[in-house]
Amino acid sequence: MDYKQTPYLYMHRSHENESGLCQLELDVLLQGDALSPGLIIAREKIDPGRSPFLSGRIDILFASDSEEALARLASGITLGEGEAFKLFCPKEGGGTYEERRELERRIGRHIPGTADMRSPDRVFGLVMLEGMILFGEYHESDRSWQRRKAKPHNYSTGLGVALARSAANIAAPRPEGLRVLDPCCGMGSVLIEGLSMGMDMAGCELNPLAVRGARGNLRHFGYPDHIVTLGDMRNLSGHYDAAVLDMPYNLCSVLSPADTREMLEALRRLTGRAVIISTLPIEEHIAAAGFSIERGCTVSKGSFQRSLWLCS
Repeated sequence: MDYKQTPYLYMHRSHENESGLCQLELDVLLQGDALSPGLIIAREKIDPGRSPFLSGRIDILFASDSEEALARLASGITLGEGEAFKLFCPKEGGGTYEERRELERRIGRHIPGTADMRSPDRVFGLVMLEGMILFGEYHESDRSWQRRKAKPHNYSTGLGVALARSAANIAAPRPEGLRVLDPCCGMGSVLIEGLSMGMDMAGCELNPLAVRGARGNLRHFGYPDHIVTLGDMRNLSGHYDAAVLDMPYNLCSVLSPADTREMLEALRRLTGRAVIISTLPIEEHIAAAGFSIERGCTVSKGSFQRSLWLCS
């Protein structure tokens, strides 16, 4: 493999209940190659904090099948005056804890400068894989999105933060210049996660209590609340580059097949690319509305299960 052409190595982790969602999101985001469980190599350089499943990224500087050759390359690293470094082998690279620590020591002693495992200025990652050793600058994932699990307004069956974040990423993996719609935005979880990643978002909601909650959540996290409008998505007009539609599923808002079809047809008028989420099997309705399903997965939380489809 030419590591100059695919210079970014990503580490990822997921619970078995979210493994399908993890694979779908990372396939869309990274368009890379799986090297082993937990490792993907790609040409795409993204902030690992975008995905709830990425733990970090190594920007590959050196690759060698010889530990001695890699040690010589590491000895040429130049640190700034007074800078300290940390070198570590992430567990996704395989090996036992002791083996990873020993490899860190053998390579780390060749890096000029002071090692500081607690508060380093620069962090380097090291992975041994199929006879090759990959070495590079390590960037840890920012997990601050997890703080948004606690919202002022919420309901028990609403989308969790991780699922909302993944859905926004799958809908708009390269969001620059795109307009993204959440036409049944509920309490605004998808809107908030999209906005946190720089997306141009708009939301609509039929339930006035949910609109009030969504606007309150947006204000709480420092985002504009005017992006949420009260209304029926079937009356929306205009065009959006992508959308995330979480179909209503509460006992008080059970949809008839006719309503489901109308909502999906309205979505098709509004966009050519959508992530559709439902607790019911609605593939036939999706196809009848004019969408093609590219990929799909299921996400479970206890006995509660949702299906997610990427459609175009």
